[in-house]
Amino acid sequence: MIEVAEQINAVRRRVGTRVLEAGEARVITISQTYDTEPDDLWDACTNPTRIARWFLPVTGELRLGGRYQLEANASGTVERCDPPKSFFATWEYGGGVSWIDVRVVPESDGRARFELEHIAHVEDGVWAEYGPGAVGVGWDMGLLGLAGHLSGTPLVEPGAANAWQSSAEGHEFSRLSSERWYEASVAAGEDEQAARAAADRTTAAYTA
Repeated sequence: MIEVAEQINAVRRRVGTRVLEAGEARVITISQTYDTEPDDLWDACTNPTRIARWFLPVTGELRLGGRYQLEANASGTVERCDPPKSFFATWEYGGGVSWIDVRVVPESDGRARFELEHIAHVEDGVWAEYGPGAVGVGWDMGLLGLAGHLSGTPLVEPGAANAWQSSAEGHEFSRLSSERWYEASVAAGEDEQAARAAADRTTAAYTA
């Protein structure tokens, strides 16, 4: 059994904005510190064999300028890469393009923090309807998978992820994650009523 509340509480979430060449963009930031060294965390996030163990199977060229494809999910291009510290890539899904900025940050106690920013244009209709939970809940599930992989005991086997998400435990995880993204949205200045409605739609989508 997964300690759902413990994992939810181990993650930091933040909502903000960033100015791009094309205009203002929404940004969600999600991070978690793991009991491993930075080099190991970097390898877990960039080695295709390991990515498949905690996230999704990935094909393509995981290098600067290379194209990648996550199985039945997003694809994109690696636009910047600074091993073993960070990479920046497009996130192309459902006909839209957003960006991910992934960083591995050494902590003073020898551990390492995984930090990801997901950046989307303000006019993105998905954000307008579902708020930061539109992508935030999915990334929470990704960090859950990473936690299990790095601990040596997968919390959810990749092949069983869909079944787990449909379970009572999976629904509770999604509900708590959606609630935390609601809180982060309000903390960033979003109208409480609008944020509440968006979070409720996100929760419903993940727990239907």
